Amino acid sequence: MLQGQNFLKETDFTAEELTYLIDFSIHLKELKKKNIPHRYLERQNICLIFEKTSTRTRSAFSVAASDLGASVEYFGMTDIQMGNKESVEDTAIVMGSMFDGIEFRGFKQTDVETLGKYAGVPVWNGLTDEFHPTQMIADFMTIKETYGRLEGLNLVYAGDGRNNVANSLMITAAILGVNIAIAAPKELFPAEDLVKQAQAYAEESGAVIRLEEDIQKACQNAHAIYTDVWISMGEEDLMEERINQLKGYQVTAELFEEADDQAIFLHCLPAYHDLKTSNGVYFKEEFGLEEMEVSDEVFRAPYAKQFQQAENRMHSIKAIMAATNGHLFVP
Repeated sequence: MLQGQNFLKETDFTAEELTYLIDFSIHLKELKKKNIPHRYLERQNICLIFEKTSTRTRSAFSVAASDLGASVEYFGMTDIQMGNKESVEDTAIVMGSMFDGIEFRGFKQTDVETLGKYAGVPVWNGLTDEFHPTQMIADFMTIKETYGRLEGLNLVYAGDGRNNVANSLMITAAILGVNIAIAAPKELFPAEDLVKQAQAYAEESGAVIRLEEDIQKACQNAHAIYTDVWISMGEEDLMEERINQLKGYQVTAELFEEADDQAIFLHCLPAYHDLKTSNGVYFKEEFGLEEMEVSDEVFRAPYAKQFQQAENRMHSIKAIMAATNGHLFVP
């Protein structure tokens, strides 16, 4: 069904295709837990290109490829000439001639699109400044594992509504028929053209898209409350401004009193919820904050599913790679 396709952004896929990937992820997770082999990429070679550092994305692609029978070669930006001595197009042609699939995690969406255009093998977007599509399969997989369904559920994203996670959540929710509220200050609402695109999908799926400055209102009857770090990669010079804008959008236990009784907390990680990191100590010293986008109470609560969500990155990435490059037999 998806054989040979790139996985660059959510809008390239139908609701049925995204649902298939979510369900296939759940299936592959069960196979993994039962230690049943599923080596759909036997003897393949996979290239991982990372402009941005990562814990979960790199681990997920590496373990997923190994489980699928493929070998992995990692390239940090000091290991490759792309964009410096060699164009993205030329790099794509060369890498595509040697590898069976390419993952890219970096800044520009146009770079991953160029790789996808010229590589001649499937290219997977591990994150760009605009979208984070592999994260979405894991996120909605986690929600579906909790509720057994997606359509008609209420999802809230609290924080910077312009970042890649917020963009992808809004679009994916609209495609899948999940209601979504973006809780953010008005100046950090998603881009207008993206909102219009999401609303067009929502008209087809029946989803409701809301932009809310009032976070408590946004969280009423929520089935999942999702947040991300307040300062995105590349915006470190705007740290003080972002913190001042988003202080009122911390996810706290009080917000879950507004939510559904079975509501879950989601976070794509890393999270600044305590002082056990050097960054956490820095935020305390500079801004007087011991917790940032989520309180430690919520982060450690029974309803917090961020570590299940993190594990699901591997299962979902495995599904994406297998479905696009694994020659699956799907009757």
